[in-house]
Amino acid sequence: MAIATLPAHASYLRPTYGHAADSDGALPRILNKPAVVQVKTTDGDPAWRLVATVLLPFAAGYYLSYVFRTINALISGPLATEFGLSAADLGLLTAVLFLTFGAVQLPLGAWLDRFGPRRVQAALLSVAAIGATIFACAPNLLWLILGRALIGFGVGGALMGGLKAIVLWWPAERIALANGWLITLGALGAVTATAPAEMLIAWIGWRGLFLLLAALAAIAAVLILRFVPGRPARGPDEAIGAGMTIRTIYRDARFWRLAPLSATTIGSAWALQGLWAGPWLADVEGLPRHDVVTHLLWMAIALSASALILGTAGDRLRRRGVSLSATFAIATGLAMLAQLALVLRWPVPTWLPWIAIAGIGAGTVLSYTIVAELFPKSASGRASGALNLLHIGTAFAVQLGTGFVLDLWPMEAGRHPPVAFQTALGINLTLQAATFLWFVRPRKRPIFANGLHVHPIHPLAATLGVPCANATPYLQARRDWRSRQTISQHQASAWRAAALLSVTTMATIGISLLTQVGTTATLHRSQVTSNASQQ
Repeated sequence: MAIATLPAHASYLRPTYGHAADSDGALPRILNKPAVVQVKTTDGDPAWRLVATVLLPFAAGYYLSYVFRTINALISGPLATEFGLSAADLGLLTAVLFLTFGAVQLPLGAWLDRFGPRRVQAALLSVAAIGATIFACAPNLLWLILGRALIGFGVGGALMGGLKAIVLWWPAERIALANGWLITLGALGAVTATAPAEMLIAWIGWRGLFLLLAALAAIAAVLILRFVPGRPARGPDEAIGAGMTIRTIYRDARFWRLAPLSATTIGSAWALQGLWAGPWLADVEGLPRHDVVTHLLWMAIALSASALILGTAGDRLRRRGVSLSATFAIATGLAMLAQLALVLRWPVPTWLPWIAIAGIGAGTVLSYTIVAELFPKSASGRASGALNLLHIGTAFAVQLGTGFVLDLWPMEAGRHPPVAFQTALGINLTLQAATFLWFVRPRKRPIFANGLHVHPIHPLAATLGVPCANATPYLQARRDWRSRQTISQHQASAWRAAALLSVTTMATIGISLLTQVGTTATLHRSQVTSNASQQ
């Protein structure tokens, strides 16, 4: 029987189902010069075709995601008036989107890797369109909550789907730039959900606006199904990525070198811009309402522009030998310097540090690109989803933790004292500094033990009575079988652990929201009783 032969060294170097050697430099270091990559587009597609059929359709979905996430700040007044909602009701209605948004992240990665971003994104946007329709026609608070929950579920994959599509279709050396354009175009939704949306509400009302958004979400789903290409041909890493679970990604040391810094800096930026920037500007800086709104508008514009700036800078600096990790470290360092300026009250214009903080919220342009290079393309959806879950969890923790710290000080004339804000931001900044030091720490080179003569290829070759080179296919087959066996044994337990983590996280968020609602209701009843007794 003829035995197929492979090079004698193939068994030492070929990766098997994610068990590849952790080569030094797998995560680019600050002073690491990346290897020269051959420029080649997938299937030879020209740039304009990739922009038209991949970037723009997914950017439309991400744009709608931003509109849905930020529009409640604009319609809270009409909702409270029409349905008689309290502040606690509005808080619950707003937070339920992030609850379902976070719940979809873990299964989303597996869906994207298995079914592809085209089908997953189209299906999720259809759910968002249904949710927006329910919200527009809602007769009471319960239906509003249901509609917004479906919207959160539907837009939860907008960013991850676009990132997965870019990884599949764009050349590796252009991924950072493409990610920058995706987030830039999507973040324009936050700008749209201000003055332009205000004019639409004045014209067609908030119900008409949500019917319009539902129609746009359905159109975006159709465009993705019509124009986005199917999955590319399976590459040699498809089998490797198929064996990677969420547990494998979370146990990867290279992932945890980047993830803490990305989660603390980007998650904090989302939390501050989404909630605490306004109170800081009003209570600490003493700005009037009009100036606060103006600052928030410029922060939204900075978020959109920063995505393009970081993507372009990462792309061009990489061509000059500066790694993406170095660019990310510089960007996060500037954001931490801006937060230090706020904590110490340096004499700088009020808008300057907040622009820098909002800008690092688009740092996902770099961090998602770095993560995509750590794992095979077929596992990039799970890897990005694993990182995005940390971003969302950190944002929620910072929002909640900052509120707890502020409540430690009594309010003065209806405002929290500046020292309370400075303390809360200082604690958060300390955590970011610790993760920054972890990220830039020197990396020791691994020491490989000698003794390749004890490699299992030798006893196998002796058993078969053939040279080592001829025994290589048998060894590879045995390793593949054992890898598949190990994967099948751990797959169920890995998903059970992921489900338990998701349930625990969602339960914690739900309990926190219910506690807040109960506290608000108790305070409201106390005030009503006090007013009644005084009368």
